[in-house]
Amino acid sequence: MHPEKARRIYERLRAADPHPRTELWFSSPFELLVAVMLSAQATDKGVNRVTARLFPLANTPQALLNLGEEGLREQIRTIGLYNNKARNILRTCALLIERHGGEVPRNREALEALPGVGRKTANVVLNVAFGEPTLAVDTHIFRLANRTGLAPGKTPLAVEKGLLAITPEEFLPHAHHWLILHGRHICQARRPRCEDCSLWDLCEYEEKKPR
Repeated sequence: MHPEKARRIYERLRAADPHPRTELWFSSPFELLVAVMLSAQATDKGVNRVTARLFPLANTPQALLNLGEEGLREQIRTIGLYNNKARNILRTCALLIERHGGEVPRNREALEALPGVGRKTANVVLNVAFGEPTLAVDTHIFRLANRTGLAPGKTPLAVEKGLLAITPEEFLPHAHHWLILHGRHICQARRPRCEDCSLWDLCEYEEKKPR
């Protein structure tokens, strides 16, 4: 996509929502990390229902370790893959205490060394908790970037690199949220809501619906 067109896309997204926020509920970097780990193959609404019960009970690495694997599984059992997620979360808690004084590191390499934390999760934590200009490519952003022509790519990493290259620096702090929310609520997978899309005239999707 031409850089000027990409800029106009971000200008419209910013005008519609100047201060976007994640739809996950959290009040600390650690709560965010746990919520994002739980969100794999789950909806934000489903995660929020679970963490609304879990975090008042245990919202620090030591408190979750004290809860134990069986106790944590019971709290998150409505979330997909809850057995694996419980194990990874508790292993991550142990490493946070052992290596980082119980704090979430502000470092990609250290984050990705935690069990169950991949590049996407690390990017979300770095961006949302610490304000780093990262772009986490989930299914919504992957679809949006390819469909609109903003940053086509065959893999999430290729799309991430394309987005970082095409996104003006001033928009990077919020780009992740603008794109994920637009992909989640407007540029949906099965039935894109072209009739409601503020980017319709800038979108390069060959099958977009006429207006």
